[in-house]
Amino acid sequence: MRRFSLWLRGKPLISDSILAAALMLLEILGVGNSDQKLAYLGIGLLLPGPVAFRRLYPRAMAAAMLGLSIASTLVSYASGDKADHIALFGLGIMLYTLVAYVGRREALWYALGLVADSTLSFLLLHKPAGSDLIFTAMFYALCWTLAEFIGARHAYDQEVAARLAVADYDRERRAHDAVAAERTRIARELHDVVAHAVSVIIVQADGAKYALRRDPDVAERALTTIAGTGREALRELRRTVALLRIEHAPDQLPQHGTAGLAKVVEMMRDTGLAVELEMTGELDDITPEVSLGVHRIVQESLTNTLRHAGSHPKAWVRVQRRDDDVVIEVTDSGGVPVEQAASPIEGGGMGLVGMRERIAVLGGTLEAGRMPDGAWRVHATIPLVRGGEIC
Repeated sequence: MRRFSLWLRGKPLISDSILAAALMLLEILGVGNSDQKLAYLGIGLLLPGPVAFRRLYPRAMAAAMLGLSIASTLVSYASGDKADHIALFGLGIMLYTLVAYVGRREALWYALGLVADSTLSFLLLHKPAGSDLIFTAMFYALCWTLAEFIGARHAYDQEVAARLAVADYDRERRAHDAVAAERTRIARELHDVVAHAVSVIIVQADGAKYALRRDPDVAERALTTIAGTGREALRELRRTVALLRIEHAPDQLPQHGTAGLAKVVEMMRDTGLAVELEMTGELDDITPEVSLGVHRIVQESLTNTLRHAGSHPKAWVRVQRRDDDVVIEVTDSGGVPVEQAASPIEGGGMGLVGMRERIAVLGGTLEAGRMPDGAWRVHATIPLVRGGEIC
């Protein structure tokens, strides 16, 4: 049964169709209580229909169910048949669906429609208004209350799932950053080894060429130095290349550029953080190093906002590419205003330290701090050209 329940949870059309079929069966069994069996059966077979699609098209099916209820009242009035339709319990099911899956505003309008439908039924069919009215009101109130609890549980589960997705995403990104940092260190070491060795070899080779005939001993020492340097460089090269033999699959990692920023913002919105994203300029053709820096600054800033900006946090992200640099500004709703404006970072949590280190490697600047109105602001500038080379 547990496996069947978990299987049905991901297939709302099947589970709702089973519920609609149960209501239709009850309608068929109740035909004997009606004086106008053909009219009763015709309406009874139509009434459960919207229930089967209630979670796929909740608004449309709620309106259809309400329309069928009014039609059943008019048909009963015209035929003189006062037999009750069991499938009208679907009205409460639709109210539950709107509250739990759509929103209170739509559910309130639907509830007003239910009041009008019940009033029309009592007036035309002349049913006792006492016990029936109390039962109807209690039934709808129970459906609304149950939907509030279920809706709150669904919202909680979705938020937990979104936060877990952000945590998994952040863990993958941090692992990727750690690998990238190690590869950068290896590349730097490889550059130092090869550049130093090649420079020594070239200088010694030039010296040996000039001393070959005039001073064979000097030429021999130069050639010995070239051989030793080459062997040492070869050992260092083999050691460094051995560290790079593990294959890396960057296509399995989250994207950078505009797609990566949009994905980060979307994931943060799923956790309940209201984020407005503004991107200006061409951000997809900058180098991976700068793109990764922009991505990580935005991600870390939004993560800090989610953790520290209160129960209903908001954030505004602006990324602008200019001629020579990229400017990132992340501002959140903040907390209690303080007197001091934003100032350069002098310490703080590991997240801010990590952002400062990343910006320093890229040759940019970073400011983060509390604004006079209490909002927290992160402002970073990453140059596109550094030391005559394109970053």
